[in-house]
Amino acid sequence: MKRQTARTAIAIAAVTALVGCGQGPAGEETEPPSREGEPSVPLEPEQALDGGDLVMALSQEPDALDPTTARTRAGRMVFESMCEKLYDIDAEGEIVPMLASALPEFSDGDTVLTIPVREDAVFSDGTPLDAEAVEVSLARHLEHDTSARSSDMGPVADVRVVGDHAVEIELDEPFSPLLASLSDRAGMIMSPTALEELGDDFAQNPSCVGPFKFDERVPQTRISVVADPNYYDADQVRLDSIAYVIMPDNNIRSANLRSRDVHVTDTVSPQDFDALTQGEGTEVSPLVLDSLGFQGITVNVGNTDGVGQPAGEVDTLLAQEPEVRRALSLAIDRENLVDVVFNGWYQSACTPMSPISVFADETATDCPPYDPEGAREILEGLGVEMPVTIELTVQNNQDSLRYAQALQASVQEAGFEIDVQPTEWTALLDAQARGDYEAVLVGWGGMVDPHSNMHNYLASGSGNNYSGVSDEALDGDLNAATRTVDHDERVALYASAVERTAELNPMIFTYRLANLGAVHESVAGVWFSPDGILRLSRAAFVDPDAQADEIDVDDLSED
Repeated sequence: MKRQTARTAIAIAAVTALVGCGQGPAGEETEPPSREGEPSVPLEPEQALDGGDLVMALSQEPDALDPTTARTRAGRMVFESMCEKLYDIDAEGEIVPMLASALPEFSDGDTVLTIPVREDAVFSDGTPLDAEAVEVSLARHLEHDTSARSSDMGPVADVRVVGDHAVEIELDEPFSPLLASLSDRAGMIMSPTALEELGDDFAQNPSCVGPFKFDERVPQTRISVVADPNYYDADQVRLDSIAYVIMPDNNIRSANLRSRDVHVTDTVSPQDFDALTQGEGTEVSPLVLDSLGFQGITVNVGNTDGVGQPAGEVDTLLAQEPEVRRALSLAIDRENLVDVVFNGWYQSACTPMSPISVFADETATDCPPYDPEGAREILEGLGVEMPVTIELTVQNNQDSLRYAQALQASVQEAGFEIDVQPTEWTALLDAQARGDYEAVLVGWGGMVDPHSNMHNYLASGSGNNYSGVSDEALDGDLNAATRTVDHDERVALYASAVERTAELNPMIFTYRLANLGAVHESVAGVWFSPDGILRLSRAAFVDPDAQADEIDVDDLSED
């Protein structure tokens, strides 16, 4: 481990006392053990039982169950079972047809895509899937006033029906990330009947094509889906229902998984993971997958009128002085903090480009050295009053608060004072979208194409550009990377964008999650897709006793 100053050592020790790890018996620092795990629990067909009601614990409450406007990872977990996409990502990260019957044909210099649509699918409300239904959903993703998908779809000029089961997408210019976008929420197709009847209230009773269909939502408590007998591949669906129970508390999720009142959880705290999955007599299988996303501090540098709007002027020292943001980045002892706070399961990070991405070059993940003395010299050179106070909005859960408190202690030596503001998840999302914050500790689970991880967060006017950053050079790199299909060119452009982001620091990246989930051994066929979403649609019970359990999910959520 790298050298620690006295104050940093005290901060790390304080967090170690809180979390109970990171030092040996004599107080000496210890390297975290190597971490390994598999992203799936395979299902052998002969083991699969028909029927049963699966309970999944969600660490966060999803936002609106509307593919056009939804923004949360938790929502993507629920969509997986009930809203299929034109394309999907398989376990190897390859894009494969889903509601499309084949990969698209490209023409006119890669500016026209012709997509064939399945002929055997119906929506959960009985409406047949056809090209017109696809056109309606794609147009809504593009044109809805509060769409979070418009930037995902890029320079789409037109979507038109060219046959009963074929659509064409015309682009103003080539857009290499589009196919990856159509393998996520931008490719989710909604029932045109439901859209006509419900309009902006679609999320109250969503209807898509999927193995399961929406049943009920009790806010802050649970979402339930039931198997759809009209699903085109219904003979591959074994469960009767899935209940997604909202459980923000790490300890409650783990306890319910041990007791088999919950069968799967999307997230396990790294502090609990070893005990939950390796303890004596455990009946829980670990699920581990490295992340394509990032975590860190988003600084409000220009979000004055809401996300996606033109940048304005934010009257804070952190917003107006890039050198103050650079000093804050230098003040963060990324490696020590992540090792101690997260028990070695996560990785320190300083860029939006994951090292496991095929678009990462050898410099794309380089970090600046931890340098509190240098950070303090920057602040002294600017002549600012110290300590520089920063109000940091943080999700009100154990892991986020633990990290924020450790960060708060460790940057003091460099001349910063962090005022931690614990906030409930949905309120944090709202404040972030409105620009009602100075800095926020938040992240993104990641997707296979860097466009969704970088352009959407850093390009001017993009749907997830919560910082409000607007920079001509950064926009140039990110936009150029979408216009070429040449892999090496995209790698070079994203490397340049990473470098420019590090100069501006509108987002100060600090660590990268490992996706840590867990499943009770009575269930198999659960797996993490490469974008970190747990797949349950083909899961099954393998234990008849577990299958017969009767669980009151409302009681669970109130624990």
